[in-house]
Amino acid sequence: MKYRIVIIEDNQQIREAFTVLLNLRTDFEVVQAYDNCENAIKNIVQDAPHIVLMDVDLPNMNGIDGTKIIKKLLPLTNIIIITVFENSKTVFDALCAGATGYLTKNSDKDRLIDAIDEVIRGGSPMSSKIARLVVQSFQKNTNSPLTIRETEILSQISEGKSYTTIADSLFISKETVKHHFKNIYIKLQVHNKADAIKKANQDRLI
Repeated sequence: MKYRIVIIEDNQQIREAFTVLLNLRTDFEVVQAYDNCENAIKNIVQDAPHIVLMDVDLPNMNGIDGTKIIKKLLPLTNIIIITVFENSKTVFDALCAGATGYLTKNSDKDRLIDAIDEVIRGGSPMSSKIARLVVQSFQKNTNSPLTIRETEILSQISEGKSYTTIADSLFISKETVKHHFKNIYIKLQVHNKADAIKKANQDRLI
């Protein structure tokens, strides 16, 4: 049996590399490779893939919204997210949208092949760091005073990321990030980043 695969990735080099790699397997067939969700969705029923490899940061419609639509059209199709994003909100948005697995683009080529094989066997492949995020989420304090967005921003601050980097990853402005952080200070009753991170770790808020 040949497993039909569709790739949705706007980086041409990555798209072509994935296509060549996967077509080396006699039981895999890349039926189409798209650079955006809109074109993929128009043809997805006709393409009838068993597996979709989906980027998140795509032009116009992002990969998470694309995943939701594809799962409605083809509920049995498995979608593996392959992206540079490792923040918890993106991970959970993707999984809630219906993604079966989640890999980061720094995963080696063998991991990609293994992930597809794992999906075929009924598994849900994830990079080790992503799996840890999922586990940590279940360990968080459910009575946190912080919103989901505030928690995400504080988590990224604790990883040493700048306001600009956080704004870019969450598709919001730098000023919005600063506004959220002011609210975090108020809710946690602290006056600087170090104390905010310390209290969040002590109270299992991140």
